[in-house]
Amino acid sequence: MLDCFRKSASTPTPSLILKLISLQVFMTRRDALTCIHEPFGDAFYHGPERMSSRYESDEQARIDSGFDQSTFRTILDRIEKESAEVRITPSSGKRIFVKDMVYYLVPPNGAPPSIAPSLARKKRGVGTFEPQPDAVANSTKLAPFPYATEPELRNPTVVPSDILGRFHFTFLIRHPRYSVPSYYRCTVPPLAEVTGFHTFMPSEAGYDELRRVFDYLRVVGQVGPKIASKDVGVNEGMNSNANDNEVEICVLDADDLLDDPAGIIAAYCKSVGIGYHEQMLNWDSEEDQKQAEDAFEKWKGFHEDAMNSRGLVPRKHKKNAKSEEEEDREWREKFGAEGAKVIRQTVDANVKDYEYLKQFALTA
Repeated sequence: MLDCFRKSASTPTPSLILKLISLQVFMTRRDALTCIHEPFGDAFYHGPERMSSRYESDEQARIDSGFDQSTFRTILDRIEKESAEVRITPSSGKRIFVKDMVYYLVPPNGAPPSIAPSLARKKRGVGTFEPQPDAVANSTKLAPFPYATEPELRNPTVVPSDILGRFHFTFLIRHPRYSVPSYYRCTVPPLAEVTGFHTFMPSEAGYDELRRVFDYLRVVGQVGPKIASKDVGVNEGMNSNANDNEVEICVLDADDLLDDPAGIIAAYCKSVGIGYHEQMLNWDSEEDQKQAEDAFEKWKGFHEDAMNSRGLVPRKHKKNAKSEEEEDREWREKFGAEGAKVIRQTVDANVKDYEYLKQFALTA
């Protein structure tokens, strides 16, 4: 999962984060943040530039979503518009906080990336670029992935590097032994009838995409080399500008967050420059609940646990990992033999990427 704060010359940066409970934490800070929940999923699943095949054979579902004309450009325009509204009163110090899934920006299943048509530019003379007219003038001419556009060197996403550079990225991870079965549950009955996700797609685990984007941002010097909450840096593979970068490598592990909410959120706030208040761990007011309901409305069934919560408190006992035999038995009881097999395969395929990212996780 990815969080980002949008950067500008006059205001602090916006950010992308990837876990629902974390979004509710920051939605409590209406004085400092304007939160946007998973906007890029609109283009990834439903729009004319869609990369996911989930609704490819169901045009009516795309239309009913209300996002069948959403492109990566229209989404970025929305973020820019909200950012401009925030800048109307710069004394407020407010920032745009975008919680999203990084795999929405990356072609699924390792397909080679190229820039989304609505964001592609063509050269006009030396050093000048302009948007491709077909992409701007008529979004119906945009085609689902793969795009007939050029890729950017090393960039694993469909978003140009100059646009990525406007954001301050942070990352939320969780061990796939917990996240994968939780997601699988949303794609099978009875919950699938609510979510509308009737097929489990292993590519939506997102760890491979997260790691590739994470490494790309490090290599180009957009994050790092300093690791948040640690007096060390990571310089291997960095370019010559990396040492001048003020954006720390900021990775949160969801289980660390559940064990020590106050400590981890305080460390996170320090890294991204947000004042930490204890009230951020409580969203029991009517206004907080209404904001959560509005934010999660378009992803029915996925966020009920978060919506029904009223705050974040340390769990009484740390979660001890079960043996593979215990996990497999539990998954068979819940999802049947075939479900357990698919979950195991998906978990095993993503463990290395999780463990790689885990080494950068901040500590309280």
